[in-house]
Amino acid sequence: MQKAFSDDERKAVYRAIHERRDMRHFLNKPVAPDVMQRLINAALHAPSVGFMQPWRIVRITDARLREQLCEVVERERITTADALGERRDEFMKLKVEGMRDCAEVLVMALMDDRERYMFGRRTLPEMDLASVACAIQNMSLAARAEGLGLGWVSLFDPSDIAALLKMPAGARAVAILCIGHVERFYDAPMLETEKWVTRRSIDECVSENAWPQAR
Repeated sequence: MQKAFSDDERKAVYRAIHERRDMRHFLNKPVAPDVMQRLINAALHAPSVGFMQPWRIVRITDARLREQLCEVVERERITTADALGERRDEFMKLKVEGMRDCAEVLVMALMDDRERYMFGRRTLPEMDLASVACAIQNMSLAARAEGLGLGWVSLFDPSDIAALLKMPAGARAVAILCIGHVERFYDAPMLETEKWVTRRSIDECVSENAWPQAR
């Protein structure tokens, strides 16, 4: 078995990584069921600490429930804006989600009864969350390869989501994912083009043998 991918296959992997964007603008066009199945399957093949597979996915197909989720997000958007102080107005101008426009809305959540999984979590219990993040990343990269946009929405109170979805005690919503066709992918992350923040350099993030020194 060939260990390394071919040149074209390797380039495709890195292309998906570098061209992936957190999308907020979508077209009113459904996603084929077989494509959605592939995206979900990609998420379920993510790495997870202790192979605990803590992810649970709720597909939102009820229009009223989707609107209720939008209302939850809008409440938190306003609360977040108020907490930002002098950047409030700047934040309120940003488009932070595309939940009403996208073809599919998924809620990614941590399962309940996670305490019994100790492998790799005794001193780092948050590895369950890291595992769900890996599942979201898998789906995000797969969506880009399929020519679809994916947006990660985190502006919500998890307790509100739990109540709407009738989640058991201990389960916790991590993300609302918007998935759908897009007219085009952003040339750069939207928050970068909007001058909200810039991407950090390798020198800022990587060091040897000790914590990076302030520059």
